[in-house]
Amino acid sequence: MKTRSLVMIILMFILAAFAQQREAEPVTLQAISENLYQVLGGRGANGGAYIGENGVLLIDTKMTRESQQQVFDEIGKHTDLPIRYLINTHSDGDHINGNVFFPELTIIIAHENCRADFFKPNRRGEPSDWTTPAKIGFVPSLTFRDKMTLYLGEKHIELWYFGVGHTTGDAVVYFPEEKTAFLGDQVFSGRPQLIHSYKGGNSFQHVQTVQRMLDTLDAEKFCTGHSDILSRQDLQNHITEMKSLQDKIKQMVGAQKSLDEIKAAFEENEGRLIESIYSELKSR
Repeated sequence: MKTRSLVMIILMFILAAFAQQREAEPVTLQAISENLYQVLGGRGANGGAYIGENGVLLIDTKMTRESQQQVFDEIGKHTDLPIRYLINTHSDGDHINGNVFFPELTIIIAHENCRADFFKPNRRGEPSDWTTPAKIGFVPSLTFRDKMTLYLGEKHIELWYFGVGHTTGDAVVYFPEEKTAFLGDQVFSGRPQLIHSYKGGNSFQHVQTVQRMLDTLDAEKFCTGHSDILSRQDLQNHITEMKSLQDKIKQMVGAQKSLDEIKAAFEENEGRLIESIYSELKSR
């Protein structure tokens, strides 16, 4: 019993050390061009920052006040211009929780479906708290349906909506001069794609949406919430892998395999994606 207790204590210390290390990871700005940066580190997903002639545009936020302040501090090393725009690529907490730490004059922008998701219950069915007085002012106040263009001086930034995928409201932020697109969680790399079925996401439409984006934009770099910068070939490979996975599951569903039997044939970390594809096939 004493040995078991000692092992448990050691494990607790190890887990606490890992948690502290993650929290302590500093926010950094990875330069893509003279004015465009990928925001890395801190608590939360990767984001973006663009320093225009008359203001700053940020893409997504961190999850804690400390991490979001680090973002502001890093930007302050490059400019004293105000943060004029914040774009939420979608409504997951690791991309929007930091909204509440922004100046009230910052205009928060999202796709119209993303804004609607702010007010829906979460994956566990718990009600949204974005309707409370403390948070309602940090919900996106400006939305778009298909495309929007923003100007920060002479330079322009394009906001695109290509369709359902990770959720029903994933925005793509495109910088034509840098040929760089910020995708949020529309594409995962190095880990199974996450499809939020409870937010209307759909894996089959996801494949079509990513292909539509590639056919529309001449982007060469793709920044995502949870990976290194991707190339066009990386996204084409992603589409191929998704189609292959969907075909395998479709064959197993046709052979009357149960969900548990299908999941057992794949890696454990693919479980949520398998469930999404299975449910989509069974609902047809």
